[in-house]
Amino acid sequence: MHPSTFLLFVVAAGATMAHGHPTANTPAAQFWEQALPGSSMPDAIADGIQRGIDHSPLVEHYTAASPDISACTLFDSTCSPQAVAETGTFFHETQLRPGSTMTLSFPEQATPAILPHDVAEKVPFTDVDDVLAAFNIAPGSAEAAQVRNTLRRCAAPPIAGETKSCTTSLEATVQSAMSMFGIDAGVWATASEIPRGGMPRQTYAVAVVTPVRGDQYVSCHTLPFPYAVYQCHTAREGYSSYMVSLRGLRDGSAVDMLAFCHLDTAGWNPAFEVLHTKPGGAPVCHFTPYGNLAFVKTATITA
Repeated sequence: MHPSTFLLFVVAAGATMAHGHPTANTPAAQFWEQALPGSSMPDAIADGIQRGIDHSPLVEHYTAASPDISACTLFDSTCSPQAVAETGTFFHETQLRPGSTMTLSFPEQATPAILPHDVAEKVPFTDVDDVLAAFNIAPGSAEAAQVRNTLRRCAAPPIAGETKSCTTSLEATVQSAMSMFGIDAGVWATASEIPRGGMPRQTYAVAVVTPVRGDQYVSCHTLPFPYAVYQCHTAREGYSSYMVSLRGLRDGSAVDMLAFCHLDTAGWNPAFEVLHTKPGGAPVCHFTPYGNLAFVKTATITA
């Protein structure tokens, strides 16, 4: 049987079992509640679970994603200085104080379909030819190039001092984060509360800055792929984290954003020189984009 035909059957069967039930009753949502008590599921994750149920990515035609700011926040970022400058996503830690302003924007992001765990285990992932065949992707297309790049990222070894993994289901993502912590409980999860439609470019005022205290952090970034793939990574030292409340000065819109500050940027892309810093120089901070997750060990938030 052709890979795409087999997988159409597998995903359609999984979708039929869950069809008509709210996201809260899905196995993925129930797993979240059990594994992460006290952590509300972000809307972006709930939307992805629902999309994985309602719209099989093996039925839909996969279209190459537009440049994703999520990939810019990886340690091995290949973002251009233009991308770093235009979004305003990257900034200095000294800017995180009430009353300061920053000009930034987040483009609209597609919600990746988060596959049910049992389906994700059957869908091709590591072999590029199998992925292209399963999703009917032309080998020379832009979509094929994105698939190859994501698989290359996932297969690449971690940089010095980093632990990393790639996961293809929500359950595997949570379990991977806990494995990096070396524990199976006492983990808290959070995300930026950015709208699915993004945020318009304008000047935002910092209203409230709340430190997120934890012994260790794991960040999980979405990667371009026909379904949700997360690259999770952590480093033992060199992080600080904040929940930042922003208010748009033009339209009055308000949003709470999760920010990470990297104290050790020695291995970072020179593109961050637009912040007047060089790899290994001043700490670089960034907001976490739509759909990205952060896990914190023994976390508390202090005013």
